[in-house]
Amino acid sequence: MAEDRHRKTAHDSDTPEYDNSTGGWGSLKGVARIFGETHATPVALSILAKQNKPGGVMCTSCAWAKPAKPHAFEFCENGAKATLWELTPERATPEFFAEHTLSELRGWHDHELEKAGRLTHPLRYDPGSDRYLPIPWKDAFAEIGAELRAMRPEEAVFYSSGHAGLEASYLYALFARAMGHNNLPQSSNMCHETTSVNLKNQIGVPVGTCTLDDFEECDAIFFFGQNTGTNSPRFLHPLKAAVERGCRIVTFNPVRERGLIEFVDPQNPAQMTVGKPTKISEEYFQVRPGGDIAALAGLMKCVLAAEDAAPGTVLDHAFIRDHTEGFEATEKAVRAIGWEEIERHSGLTREMLQRAADIYLSSEKVIGIYGMGLTQHVEGWLNLGMLVNLLMMRGNIGRPGAGISPVRGHSNVQGQRTVGIAERTGSVPLDKLREMFGFEPPEKNGLNAVHACDGILDGSVKAMIQLGGNLVRALPDRARMEDAWPKLRLTVSIATKPNRSHLTPGEVSYILPCLGRTDRDEQNGVPQAVTMEDSLSHIYGSIGRADPPAKTCKSELAIIAGIAEATLDPNPQLKWGEWTRNYDLVRDLIEETYPDDFRDFNARMMEPGGFYRGNAARERDWQTDSGRAKFVAPTTVSALGRNTDGAEMTLVTLRSNDQFNTTIYGFSDRLRGLEGSRDVVLINRDEIARLGLTEGQEVTLQSAIEDGVTRKVGPLKITAFDLPAGCVAGYYPELNPLVPLSYHERNSQTPAYKGAPVRILS
Repeated sequence: MAEDRHRKTAHDSDTPEYDNSTGGWGSLKGVARIFGETHATPVALSILAKQNKPGGVMCTSCAWAKPAKPHAFEFCENGAKATLWELTPERATPEFFAEHTLSELRGWHDHELEKAGRLTHPLRYDPGSDRYLPIPWKDAFAEIGAELRAMRPEEAVFYSSGHAGLEASYLYALFARAMGHNNLPQSSNMCHETTSVNLKNQIGVPVGTCTLDDFEECDAIFFFGQNTGTNSPRFLHPLKAAVERGCRIVTFNPVRERGLIEFVDPQNPAQMTVGKPTKISEEYFQVRPGGDIAALAGLMKCVLAAEDAAPGTVLDHAFIRDHTEGFEATEKAVRAIGWEEIERHSGLTREMLQRAADIYLSSEKVIGIYGMGLTQHVEGWLNLGMLVNLLMMRGNIGRPGAGISPVRGHSNVQGQRTVGIAERTGSVPLDKLREMFGFEPPEKNGLNAVHACDGILDGSVKAMIQLGGNLVRALPDRARMEDAWPKLRLTVSIATKPNRSHLTPGEVSYILPCLGRTDRDEQNGVPQAVTMEDSLSHIYGSIGRADPPAKTCKSELAIIAGIAEATLDPNPQLKWGEWTRNYDLVRDLIEETYPDDFRDFNARMMEPGGFYRGNAARERDWQTDSGRAKFVAPTTVSALGRNTDGAEMTLVTLRSNDQFNTTIYGFSDRLRGLEGSRDVVLINRDEIARLGLTEGQEVTLQSAIEDGVTRKVGPLKITAFDLPAGCVAGYYPELNPLVPLSYHERNSQTPAYKGAPVRILS
């Protein structure tokens, strides 16, 4: 029966998997390999020794918190890879680009392209020779400024990755608004914008409510769609400590990720040699992709049943009465959902969900953790809403040891939003900008990443400025976007290394080499620090120690200021030159603009553990339109946004243990037991048989969205893997072309990379 095939209750250990624990010797070997491949220097070792500590470099990789009392080595395998990748001695000089046309470079793998090394000189694309040629900084700024002045402000888009510090990000947003637009899409549009938009509507803040202290006293942690071992390995240390003091962890994820199964602390000699691994998850449920709403509805039904059995003792009635609205409608909707429907959509049995609910009910303080597995769905708003509902039923938001906590993937992706990189103007103090800088900031909302892409396709967007990142590679509908990108009049990329986006230049195109976070940034001989914000709303200073890759590299802040001066009419209140010479002045501006978040910014930025900028919902101050936290009644039990048949499969995109976002460090997905080619499609053994396929067979995946565009990726090698029925998995960004721009979370337009419908063509 079609319904039965979605039921999978047993772990398939016969398919590839990693036999060892996360961390341990495997992690050390992974770091050692990158040390060798990048020819690491003694400077790299000194930087890693101080990484994520006061006065050191804050990791360019994930946004996990930095403890006030750090470990001897406060970096993880992926953090070390990111740092060593940036500190490579290889250089992509003008001579490199003289030797290779863009047509040739398009045949290189992303891994090989970035291995060319650090960019050293500003470059301008020459269509006649199909090469990037060096250009003086002064000329690059003047030409870019002239191009921007020649177009209407709304025709330009200023994109940013999560790499740039708060100082450069603030000036970037200021530049856009002084030019006259709010077209400030950011990498969160690709991953966690579901949080920013929908959590704000539900509890009044666009970010999570937890701090590190909460993990020291919580009784249970419920994980949904987050891969800690690959995406935020330092998080494993507080998880290990929590488990060892008695905290119970329950995980819902279609893939059995090793980081949430067991962990060996590489900094613990006893555990590394004679000790046993720490088991992380007490229960691990392989929920179907798109099935989180159904699973959470089942948990809520169990809580309501416990309340029915012992009225007045299970729900936090005082919290619900005094702080929330919408509970009655939500309760009615959840009670109306039948268990058969829950089991069918979640792929889990009622008994499984009852086991999870028993842990929730026996725990006084519960934290809900989630990642992109929850947010990158058409109905991602309801995925998130149901998790918040579950927590609020027992008052688990706004008190110590409890809360909601998204785990961000990039080091300053949250902080950039905090200081004004936002296409939606509701969170930006426009009146303050008007008062401080003497110009009229635009009030109209700008374009997010998806809408900007629509503008590129229809010709209404003329310029794309990229502050970091590899946007062309990260986008959905990539084949269409790569075809459309060269039609842009102007493309500018502020970058540390060559990447795939540089190979699709606009009519006029520039690559501007910037300092990395590990590089020493001196302005007029004075060392400068930059700052960033973590997933838990703490702010840290970072000081680079390595020699810059070339004297011709500039800081991100200096590049932004240079383009701004060349573009904007003179304004004595926009002091780009002064701000470039002294970043303290920029932090003073941030404090003046956002005084509640950044009080005494310069004085506090090197505090151990960072300084906390606060969170209203943590104090049960609900900054919603009603002044109350909102329960969200379920309107569906599937986050996929469509019904599927037996031939249609649900695609989940994955990142390997050997990559960070679009950066590919190598071809080892060690923590999943996969090695070699990334051109694979993972599917469980029973589904391979049901579909009449064979392991090792090469197939093509085709999008099942019918909108007049054919989207295919192949050949891909079929690899048996432990997954729920009805779904396939493969690597991001290789499978991005299968996800249409139009297939996204309905409120935030976050691409639905974790639940796209596809068909397998043999």
